[in-house]
Amino acid sequence: MISARMSRPVRVLLISLAPVVLAAVVTACGTEKLKVASSDPTHPGAVLFSQRCSGCHTLAYAATHGSASNVRTREITNGPNFNVRCERPITRVLYAIENGGFSGAIMPQNVVVGQDAIEVAKFVAAYAGRQAATQRGATPCDKQPIGSIPSPGATATTTTKAPSANTTPSKTKPARSQVSGKNPKRP
Repeated sequence: MISARMSRPVRVLLISLAPVVLAAVVTACGTEKLKVASSDPTHPGAVLFSQRCSGCHTLAYAATHGSASNVRTREITNGPNFNVRCERPITRVLYAIENGGFSGAIMPQNVVVGQDAIEVAKFVAAYAGRQAATQRGATPCDKQPIGSIPSPGATATTTTKAPSANTTPSKTKPARSQVSGKNPKRP
């Protein structure tokens, strides 16, 4: 309690600071920490997911709660709940990061880029869907292969072989305009 002998300015100061202190205590009690150990190779991805994706997506391992729990009260920016949605293989997650999800409507493209995008994709592929309900006949998410990121050289254009001297060129029928010598009709 506030003492009757306290001066009026001190009482006003204490009363005005009480809600601020109470709010700080309540906020600190609700904070969650990452459930991924710092020694886990996906920890950097969990930190980035928590920083960049927490506003729209829920994933307990990153201590995020961005998805709506009730479809009727959800906002348009609520993204999928990755506690129950399986996201594998890793290339699928990376595609969503680079292209703004799968619809391209709400999620910004390239919310993380480069190595950061790969780290987030590894984390999401490893931990998404762990609380999903099991369906009869379906492979549980944690039993599905995560896959891997192809090396940058693997996606380069392939070279074509020049035909060898022993092969004959294939005979193709020329286009109609070349046979008649006239230009094709235009609509």
